[in-house]
Order: sequence, then C-alpha cells, then structure tokens
Amino acid sequence: MAPSSQTLIELRSAVKSYGEGEAAAYALRGVDLRIGAGEFVAIMGPSGSGKSTAMNIIGCLDTPSDGHYLFEGVDVGALTRDQRALLRRNYIGFIFQGFNLLGKTSAVENVELPLLYRGFAAEVRREKALEALRSVGLEHVAHHTPAELSGGQQQRVAIARAIVTDPLILLADEPTGNLDSAKSIEVMELLASFNRERGITIIMVTHESDMAAYASRTVRFRDGLIDGAGA
Repeated sequence: MAPSSQTLIELRSAVKSYGEGEAAAYALRGVDLRIGAGEFVAIMGPSGSGKSTAMNIIGCLDTPSDGHYLFEGVDVGALTRDQRALLRRNYIGFIFQGFNLLGKTSAVENVELPLLYRGFAAEVRREKALEALRSVGLEHVAHHTPAELSGGQQQRVAIARAIVTDPLILLADEPTGNLDSAKSIEVMELLASFNRERGITIIMVTHESDMAAYASRTVRFRDGLIDGAGA
C-alpha cells in the first residue's frame, strides 16, 4: 500500500528541555518533522541526539516543553494525561529492543494483554491474539513461554502484541538490537510487510544502516535537531 499524502504526525518547532535558566538542558531544540500516513521512517543519530525524546513525544509518553505535536491535526500537548493515554492505547503499538514479554506467561497471553486493557471479552481476545501470532508465523508456539522461544521468536511475539489492536502507528525502538543478522532480517521483512500490505505507519529508531535501508525515508538527529534534509 503506497504512503498517503495526508500528514499523520507533525512536530512543529518542538522543544524539550529539562531544568531552568542557565542550568537548562535541551534534548530537542526546535524540531520540525512531518510523517505521512503509511510511511516507514527510520530515525537515526548518535546517543544524546534527541531521537529517543522525539519518539517518546510521538508515542504520547512525553510532551514538548515548547512547540507542538499534532496527531491527525490534534494538538497532543493540549490533551489531558488520560486523553493521551487513550490515544496511545487506541492508535499506537510499541516494539522494544528488549521484547518486554512477561516471563511466566504464554505467547498468546502476552499478545492478549493490550486487548485486556481495552476490555475485550476473553473469547475475542484469544481469537485476535491467535490471528496476530498467525500473521507473524508463530501460532504453533502460542502456549510456549518466552524462555522456550528464541530471541527472534520473542521479538515476533512482541510484534504480534503490538499489532493485535490494529494500530495506525508502530513505534519500534531498536527492534533488531538484540538479534543476530538472520533474525534481524526476518524481523525487518515482517515490519516491511505490515507497512506495505496493511498500510501501518512505522517509525523506527535504529543505529544500523542496513536496517534503516528497509524504510522509505531516514531522518537523522544531531544535537537536538534534524540533521540536513528528511523532515
């Protein structure tokens, strides 16, 4: 599915600072960024460049100190904490480097968790979770715990958990950071297929240029600003 020309996410002169006066430290120094619906964007940059702060703002985990973050035209900074939590729960899926699976809980129960928080009935949760596992090729390990799965399988369970709610956006923070090359390729091809076939907007932080190559666009951060073209 081709990316839409519609802007889904926009940072306008976004600033994030900590502390006051001369002691203030700036993670973002006035970032302008637009991401269209259906895009696959890689965010790169050295440690301390501001990329993780930008991702936290896009994921509604933080708000700008100044400037604006617009989600489908809505100023997220003007929302209450509860409203931001609802936006995050209903529209955004998260994938982490460390998988973040519950260790004593089966794969299918891990995938069910976002549906539990949204109040789905048990039978519906199980059906949707199994379908999500099927979409990442892991229905056969639905009742295995994370300790019984390889790292690549654990990350695919985490991806199933992220997509089970049919989010508009997937935010992936170093999704291949704990994987070998072969498993990294599996994960990236899976993410690319969800972007291409389902039109899910994907924003991925990575340090690896070969992983960023799967994206349609790369945005590079440096010193709290976007470095060069790409915004």
